[in-house]
Amino acid sequence: MRRDHRPYCLKKAYLRLQQVYARHFLAPQLDYFGPGYTVTQPWNVEIFGSRIRIGKHANILSTSDKKIRLTVWPEEKDKGGIDIGDYCLICPGVRISSAAHIRIGDNTMLASHAYITDADWHGIYNRIWTIGPTEPVSIGENVWIGDSAIICKGVAIGDNSIIGAGSVVVRSIPENAIAVGNPARVVRTLDPEQPFAKRAEWFADPAVLDHSINNIDRENLKGNTLPPWLRTLFFPRASD
Repeated sequence: MRRDHRPYCLKKAYLRLQQVYARHFLAPQLDYFGPGYTVTQPWNVEIFGSRIRIGKHANILSTSDKKIRLTVWPEEKDKGGIDIGDYCLICPGVRISSAAHIRIGDNTMLASHAYITDADWHGIYNRIWTIGPTEPVSIGENVWIGDSAIICKGVAIGDNSIIGAGSVVVRSIPENAIAVGNPARVVRTLDPEQPFAKRAEWFADPAVLDHSINNIDRENLKGNTLPPWLRTLFFPRASD
């Protein structure tokens, strides 16, 4: 479709349904799910294991063909865990797998298909060792992990750094750096004196933000009614 043909009230009802689903079916699977979250298609977020925490104002975007998977599968009791900070963005297809511990700081963005793991999930010589060697992963605040990037065990990524699309990070990356490649290496250093606009600023006044988004939806969907929308579902045209 060239545009959204849904009536405004129908879109609002769908958004409420998603939040109700997230509250009743997704949140109970987590050790902590902070307030103010937004989850698209929460039925496509798969949780396995315990000790998974997500901070406030998380923005989680999943789709039917790009599910989000958060998995904790430790070799020993009380090990493993995923801690995701406040104001984080998790895009479709993200996978996070922990057997030791993975920490992700506030304001961090994980682009589509990013994969973060703190284990090899098999031994090099012992292929029936299902966990393999493990080392915790630490990702700082305001980090941007690019599309399809892989963050391997034992890696620490400093605040504000950017990991390029498709990169494989096997060694730690300092703060304020841009790293790309396989294996990823630093190709540029960011100016620490340059101010960063962080995601927390977007959520500084949630009521104002919600009002603004509602106004945009009302304008974009103005004039949409139920019969034409149903027609586009069952008898779409090239102009739709």
